[in-house]
Amino acid sequence: METLLTFGEPNAKLKKMLKELSLKLKTFTLPAGHSCPAAKDCLSRADRITGKIKDGPDTLFRCFAASAEAVYPSLRNMVWRNFELLKDALKLDAQARFENMPHTTDLIHKSLPKKFDILRVHVGGDYFSKQYLQAWIEVAKRNPEKIFYSYSKSLHFFKQFALPENLVLTASRGGKYDDMIDLHGWKEALVVYSEQEAIDKGLEIDHDDTHAAFGKENFALLIHGTQPAGSAASKALQVIKRANKLAAAA
Repeated sequence: METLLTFGEPNAKLKKMLKELSLKLKTFTLPAGHSCPAAKDCLSRADRITGKIKDGPDTLFRCFAASAEAVYPSLRNMVWRNFELLKDALKLDAQARFENMPHTTDLIHKSLPKKFDILRVHVGGDYFSKQYLQAWIEVAKRNPEKIFYSYSKSLHFFKQFALPENLVLTASRGGKYDDMIDLHGWKEALVVYSEQEAIDKGLEIDHDDTHAAFGKENFALLIHGTQPAGSAASKALQVIKRANKLAAAA
């Protein structure tokens, strides 16, 4: 039996959006931080064995996907299995000196869920190499009726390719290559600590990925997940939670 990648289901906020649009969405994920070569502001890693979180030297807010991996061993096992399968396929392509990544492209293509309209590429993780990104580009070309969308900080890879229309990039500000966002005019997402901050910056907050999957304009993401104790991100999150409780009780 052929060994394939594992895909996931959307979370609650995405399910609501999809129900309204009558669309089926699936997700794909890799180890947060470990597969994110351009992460900076959100760089966090969960230890593969213990799940213990380690933040990067410049971390301002903790990656929500890393926090989830820390809590759920089954999730850690799944994302690392995906990572290892992809790296093995990429090695085969490199050894054979293939330029179009057939082993990696075929692995992803054959692993795709049978029924979906939209696929979020990387709930956790990112495009960890140029060759890996190239494989996803080929997968998108093979499936022109599907929408593939990603948040990414690996912008140094994207600059080398013309993306098919059905592979939708949102540049995630807060990485090592932010200068490329303005240079190339890419749509971007910015993490904010409050709704007022988004208003001050003239950005709408994307609560359900509709801006990421379908939008053309820049947008904001409200801080969420588990944040380091005492950090500015943690304090902002506490304010948001208190405001939500008051709104629910009103």
